[in-house]
Amino acid sequence: MITTPLLSILKARAKQKYRTLQYPKGNPPPLSDRFLGKPLIASTPCPMDCLLCVSSCPIGAIQKKEFLHLDMGRCLFCGACVEACPNGTIRFSKDFQLATRDRESLVIRQREGSETLDKSIVGSTLWTNISRKFRRSFRLRQVSAGGCNACEADCNVLSTIAWDMGRFGIQFVASPRHADGILVTGPVTENMKVALEKTYQAVPSPKVVIAVGSCAISGGPYKDHPEQKNGVSSLIPVDLFIPGCPPHPLTILEGLLRFLDRI
Repeated sequence: MITTPLLSILKARAKQKYRTLQYPKGNPPPLSDRFLGKPLIASTPCPMDCLLCVSSCPIGAIQKKEFLHLDMGRCLFCGACVEACPNGTIRFSKDFQLATRDRESLVIRQREGSETLDKSIVGSTLWTNISRKFRRSFRLRQVSAGGCNACEADCNVLSTIAWDMGRFGIQFVASPRHADGILVTGPVTENMKVALEKTYQAVPSPKVVIAVGSCAISGGPYKDHPEQKNGVSSLIPVDLFIPGCPPHPLTILEGLLRFLDRI
């Protein structure tokens, strides 16, 4: 005989229905109006040449030599450059597909046009043989190397019922000896340097290193501070860069799936 409390639970479960996102089979979930995705730079030179976008950037992610350069690996996606620019030379799209294997590919150059960033770079060219080995089972040891907990939170949300990255065989594990790679957040502070190196050494080969967020890629707002290492690549080789401050969970998931050739 079904008891009343159990019946209530079953009714509630039936009412909730299926809560996990359909992506990547279905359309991506709707993004907030405040979401800032891949930056776009107008292909024509700025008519005023005021460089307000350069001076407005709090961490120097925008530079100008002959043309404007915007480094997504350093960008905080704060939108200050858009507010400062009177001509709309820089704007942010809703494109969440930002991950890449090549650090240089995170730099958007005005002369090339921002639309030339190759979204397939993670899929077809990134460790093709090795990524196929991890396609059905990919275990990661997460290392918070001095992060503010924003990137960590957006990584952890991928394990919730709404995202459920475990359905793709991707899981965070407690020990690096059980992992296929490490996912690092934070600028790698002096106190975390040895811990990160030991964690990397403990992961069996072949292994993958993923840098998530501006801090892990370049040091973020702490760049060149003496108590941090300006990101992961200063100590160990990085195989996948996922920019953002913090990256949206959808950006992280898309990067992981593209790395595994699941998209």
